Amino acid sequence: MVLVVAVVGMPGCGKGELSALVKAAGIPVFSMGNMIRAEVEARNLKGDPHVFGRVAQELRDEFGYGVLASRLAPYIESSLVDSQMVLIEGMRGVDERDIFLEHWPDSFRVIAVVVEADIRFNRISARGRAEDGDRAAFNERDRRELSWGVGELIAGADWSLDNSGDLETFNNLSEQWLKALLPSH
Repeated sequence: MVLVVAVVGMPGCGKGELSALVKAAGIPVFSMGNMIRAEVEARNLKGDPHVFGRVAQELRDEFGYGVLASRLAPYIESSLVDSQMVLIEGMRGVDERDIFLEHWPDSFRVIAVVVEADIRFNRISARGRAEDGDRAAFNERDRRELSWGVGELIAGADWSLDNSGDLETFNNLSEQWLKALLPSH
C-alpha cells in the first residue's frame, strides 16, 4: 500500500526539519511553500513577507483554495510508481486536504508539527528566508494561515510531533515516527 502524508503546522514549527529527515531516508518530498516561492520568482517579484503572502492569497482567490494541491497531485501520483510513501510539506488548508483525499482516499494521512508561537518566531528570525519578517509580519502570516484552515488540519491530524525542545530531540521523535510508519527505514 502506498502512503501519502502531508505535514501541517504553523510557520516556523519545523515542517522543513521533518521533511529533510524524510528526504534523507530516500522518500520523495514535495514542498507547497516551494510552489509559492517559484510563483513569486516567475512573476519577477522581490521576495518579502508581504509579497509571499499576497501571491499565496492571489492564487487561492483566482483558482480556488485547493489550487496548490491540484497542481501538485499529478507529480505526487507519478512519484508513487517508484516509492511506497510520499511526503507533502506545508499543506495549509482544508481545501487542499480535500483534494488529496479525493486522489488518495485510503492512503492519505496528516502529521502535525506543533510548537508555541514564541519559539516559532525565534526560530524563523534565525533562518533568514525572504518570506519571514518581523513579529507583526509573523502574526499576520499566522492569521492568514489560520483563515485557510491550518488550525483545523492540526487538530484533526493522524499524528502529532511536539517540537518544543531542541533539534536533536525533534529529530529523534521524527525518526521514531518514521520507523513506526515504515519499519524498513
